[in-house]
Amino acid sequence: MKKNLGKIDRIIRFILSLILIYLGYFVLPNYGKVFSIVSYILAIALIFNALSGYCGLYRLLGINTNKTCDLKK
Repeated sequence: MKKNLGKIDRIIRFILSLILIYLGYFVLPNYGKVFSIVSYILAIALIFNALSGYCGLYRLLGINTNKTCDLKK
């Protein structure tokens, strides 16, 4: 997998994943377990993206925010 996420994009995804974990644990259980589970699944996906630097959706759409990759061309 070729990295296609830039540093700022990865940081934003990690912060969003922390927010989703917080919401899934403290806020969303009041509305039902389904919302909490969906929140956790989205958080896991965002953490994977942030740590790996790769986003499959970005690849499908042809988006690349990783500037270090462009310098190697």
